Amino acid sequence: MTSHTPVSDQLFDRARSLMPGGVNSPVRAFGSVGGTPKFMVSAKGPYLTDADGREYVDLVCSWGPALLGHAHPAVLDAVHAAVDRGLSFGASTPDEANLAAIVKERVSAVERIRMVSTGTEATMTAVRLARGFTGRNLIVKFAGCYHGHLDGLLAAAGSGLATMALPGSAGVTEAAAAETLVLPYNDLGAVEAAFAAHGNNIAAVITEAAPANMGVVTPNEGFNAGLSRITREHGALLILDEVLTGFRTGYAGYWGLTGRQEGWTPDLLTFGKVIGGGMPTAALGGRADVMDYLAPLGPVYQAGTLSGNPVAMAAGVATLTLATPEVYSFVDARSLELSAALSSALDTAGVDHSIQRAGNLFSVAFGTSANGVHNYADAQAQEVFRYAPFFHSMLDSGVYLPPSVFEAWFLSAAHDDAAMNRIFDALPAAAKAAAEATAL
Repeated sequence: MTSHTPVSDQLFDRARSLMPGGVNSPVRAFGSVGGTPKFMVSAKGPYLTDADGREYVDLVCSWGPALLGHAHPAVLDAVHAAVDRGLSFGASTPDEANLAAIVKERVSAVERIRMVSTGTEATMTAVRLARGFTGRNLIVKFAGCYHGHLDGLLAAAGSGLATMALPGSAGVTEAAAAETLVLPYNDLGAVEAAFAAHGNNIAAVITEAAPANMGVVTPNEGFNAGLSRITREHGALLILDEVLTGFRTGYAGYWGLTGRQEGWTPDLLTFGKVIGGGMPTAALGGRADVMDYLAPLGPVYQAGTLSGNPVAMAAGVATLTLATPEVYSFVDARSLELSAALSSALDTAGVDHSIQRAGNLFSVAFGTSANGVHNYADAQAQEVFRYAPFFHSMLDSGVYLPPSVFEAWFLSAAHDDAAMNRIFDALPAAAKAAAEATAL
């Protein structure tokens, strides 16, 4: 278990008396790796510093937004200038259109865009919009894909090929869950069967462009293109969730790396994380005729006082302006370098594994070298018990990994040679800890 950090221990004790589980987002509680979560107080470049003064090389990057590195001077300057003008107006501001124009230029599938505050709000609005536009009720999602905590999308897969879902969280009614069909990921046959049985009532298929919430899972060749074809044939919409991958895996997101070249276009896309440059903002965009169904032009209502918040818009404009093709080339190279070093260390320690990749996002799955991970069942079947000792060994060496094996690893343009070497130096001991782990 990780070395003692008394200030974080005290802060966590206090937080648990004030907040459920002591956190405001569950994975932060270290529930799957054990130990006391570290309370971070500052970040700069590729580094985090906790309340005890310990510095870590960061491989979470705020789950994606710190593409340029933490506290990039130009982004801070833009935010400071925006703050000086006021925190929130509840009215339109110039940077809303400026950010929208940048997104539209980079992602040609986006003809119209609506800014919101969170990824959950973006997917919630996209689902409502799809139902309003098509006049249908059912949504198809895939087991292991996470689209925020919208009731109907917190559904667990039932038995059989395409069954009505059961609630995956307390507080989600059976009626809400029953409007979602949960299918195995990477299985176009299951999608075809679902549409054969329910096609006249399916409003949309929603999928992560490349799943990154069961670890990273690469879509099979032709899978996303197949979803586009099937939905188009049946008059349903395809919602591509790029909250994690958008402007992270490439200049135009994961669709820009794959779909644009393959010749298919989603009807709606959702964005978050990087689009706000670390500030809480998100968006949905897509076909003009579908997007114009949103109020005030259309009958689908959505509103938010903090949508298009001026400080968040300034951060987003600055981040995406600085996120040049050269930045992505650098992050891509660092990602390949690190995943190769990780695999080599695990091989040397005799730890069976596979590296799961989608653009510059990757994750490790233990005990999966024979077939890799292609869906949620594969992800669940891995040797999860090896991750906690691996994680804590890295943490002890000053490297902050995602506190769950079911999350992606993130790098930034600030991960220089010094930061990378600290990670490389930590890998052998962590691999040995993983090798020595035993299932309970």
